Amino acid sequence: MSRLPGWLAGLGGRLSRIGERLEARRSEESDEERPGPDAGSDAKAGAGAQAGSEPGSEAGPPAGSGPGPAAGPPAGPPAVESVPLPPAYAPAVPRMPDPVAAIPWGLRVGAEAGWRLLVLAGTLWVLMRVISAVQLVVLAFVSALLVTAMLQPTVSRLRKLGLPRGLATAVTAIAGFVLMALVGWFVVWQVMDNLDDLSDRVRDGIEELKRWLLDSPFHVTEQQINDIAKNLSDTIGTNTEEITSAGLQGVTVMVEILTGMLLAMFSTLFLLYDGKRIWNWALKLVPAQARDGVAAAGPRAWRTLTAYVRGTVIVALIDAIFIGLGIYFLDVPMAVPLAVFIFLFAFIPLVGAVVSGALAVVVALVTQGVFTALMVLIVVLAVQQLEGHVLQPFILGRAVRVHPLAVVLSVAAGGLTAGIGGAVVAVPLVAVTNTVVGSLRAYSKEQALRAAPAPAPAAPPPPE
Repeated sequence: MSRLPGWLAGLGGRLSRIGERLEARRSEESDEERPGPDAGSDAKAGAGAQAGSEPGSEAGPPAGSGPGPAAGPPAGPPAVESVPLPPAYAPAVPRMPDPVAAIPWGLRVGAEAGWRLLVLAGTLWVLMRVISAVQLVVLAFVSALLVTAMLQPTVSRLRKLGLPRGLATAVTAIAGFVLMALVGWFVVWQVMDNLDDLSDRVRDGIEELKRWLLDSPFHVTEQQINDIAKNLSDTIGTNTEEITSAGLQGVTVMVEILTGMLLAMFSTLFLLYDGKRIWNWALKLVPAQARDGVAAAGPRAWRTLTAYVRGTVIVALIDAIFIGLGIYFLDVPMAVPLAVFIFLFAFIPLVGAVVSGALAVVVALVTQGVFTALMVLIVVLAVQQLEGHVLQPFILGRAVRVHPLAVVLSVAAGGLTAGIGGAVVAVPLVAVTNTVVGSLRAYSKEQALRAAPAPAPAAPPPPE
């Protein structure tokens, strides 16, 4: 009876070892079906358990094991279903390229530049619409800038003489406005005083032209000339309403001109008196990153505008004096008004000289004949050549030099946009823009050089 408990204990140990072997085999079979990172360790654990459970070995069951059921293997990661590879006989399918890479490089660059140009064109279009809506105000302010650039040196000289700023501004503005009014009154007075004489000479010139056409080799008959004159009179008679409406429109234009002149006068007063403070306020509207560059470009642009206006006035005065003297000595009527017209039209580069010279030649042709007209044409061409090759390069200098193509295009664009006023302000606007762009480019290069790292010092030569 005393051997029975030991036998039962041995039987329980054998049964537990048989259960462990079965569990090890099941884990091996599951590892073979599902390979995983822990397969090798599970196999080693199973082999170790089998080796430790061989009959006759002295090693007992592991600590904590008992006659109860053995613990199962640790749970591994869940199975991941992989996509099967295509068979070897399947044709190779190339990978589709990126749509962006399929577009040619030149087309992509053109598209990138195109939408930016569209944005700029839209911005310019909106800006031009706004300027057209307030065209009178814009032209008055630009004219005030030109007049201020012409009068500002006088204000500076008076202040250096000891006059207060307000008194210097008032004296300069009043003197300038009175001088311009006297010039306008003188032109009107001369035209009205010589109008009767001019009409008589024009009538005589037309009769002389008629006789020349009758004796010319063009075979023009008197009946044809009379028909042309009758057609002109009929056209004037049938278009009375259009002429009346044009006259009413001329009255409206005169009202707008007077309004623009008043705006220009008030703007000139404030610009002369408080121009620096207005400029400082305008700088606050510029973003902080670009404020230094704009502040540096502003004085240069103002010097360019001042030099342009001063040089243009001097050149126009010389043209008017020399051409006026030539017309006067050739006994052409209204020599003084024509000289004043030449002075005023000289503010429109290239085009103004052609128009004023053509007007002088036509008046000479109608009143004095072909020979006098040819002489006036020679005088006008000689003075214009002197202006283009001597006066403008010497007086204006390189600060406001603009290419002739840019001058023609800017005058044409200004004339189409805003008439005579646009043609007058087009060239100084282009000159100032050229100066501002050059100043900003130089400022950006200077900032880039300052931000660039300093070059490393050269290594000393090795000792000999």
